[in-house]
Amino acid sequence: MHYQNWINTTPFYLTQYGATYLGDALELLSQIPDSSVNLVMTSPPFALKRKKEYGNVSARKYVEWFLPFAREMQRIVTDDGSIVIDIGGTWIKGQPTRSLYHFQLAITLVETLGLYLAQDFFWYNPAKLPSPAEWVTVRRIRVKDAINTIWWFSKTPYPKADNRNVLKPYSDSMKSLLKNGYHAKKRPSGHDISDNFTKNHGGAIPPNLIELANTDSNGTYLKACREAGIKPHPARFPHGLPEFFIKFLTDREDIVVDPFAGSVVTGEVCEAQQRYWLAFELIEEYLETSRFRFPEITGTSSGQLGLFQKKAKNEPLSP
Repeated sequence: MHYQNWINTTPFYLTQYGATYLGDALELLSQIPDSSVNLVMTSPPFALKRKKEYGNVSARKYVEWFLPFAREMQRIVTDDGSIVIDIGGTWIKGQPTRSLYHFQLAITLVETLGLYLAQDFFWYNPAKLPSPAEWVTVRRIRVKDAINTIWWFSKTPYPKADNRNVLKPYSDSMKSLLKNGYHAKKRPSGHDISDNFTKNHGGAIPPNLIELANTDSNGTYLKACREAGIKPHPARFPHGLPEFFIKFLTDREDIVVDPFAGSVVTGEVCEAQQRYWLAFELIEEYLETSRFRFPEITGTSSGQLGLFQKKAKNEPLSP
């Protein structure tokens, strides 16, 4: 079966490793074969107090709205695959109190669909402006909201993952310890630190707090949008976010899907990391501007589409 019959519509554009499609994500997801995708990496519209141009849903209706998408995500990922959802919290309208919608979503996906919560992550954006303004900068009774929650779900308790692919550089103190040695002893807490502590593993294991400033104001994408006089996507996540999970949870030539692709940041990262990828987006303007991320667009070559189908069926990727 040819991959162009997999998604029954013409791609918006193709790259060496990826394909974008304009249309409803639920319909496009439904056409992907069972257990064929290694990672769903996405940032869906959040449930915000104010209606946004990219179509956010109210917190009260959010879980009901998201469930059909989640069922498709669960169906298409492999047994060792993962679903990573970047989802910001929100405030209850008119109150300095928080909505629980993103927690309700996580509980529902586990208890209703049977997904596993492999781990929760938190993206800290130190450059985020103080918000909500009413409670933070006017009345001064709250601090600024600078964290997004990221849920990492899996189909089974043991998804593919390797934290050696996302090691952080050692701190100066750790470099000094590795150079000068360390005498094994117990800490005041009672933890026994063994000689293994002095082994150089090439870097430090990262925490589940990801600090990334979303300040790419002079990147290629935004420059190209300005030069073309086109409005960029208003809610992009930084490259480092999908890059972390793509490196952590996938191997080269695995397949990654972003059902709410926006300006196709996930696809751009996959292209650089040599992962095959599919991006779905409902708003044509966003896909048009996403072209700026890819210097070479290959058109609608049926040969390129065939590579995805071969990979999904575990067939050799050579022509």
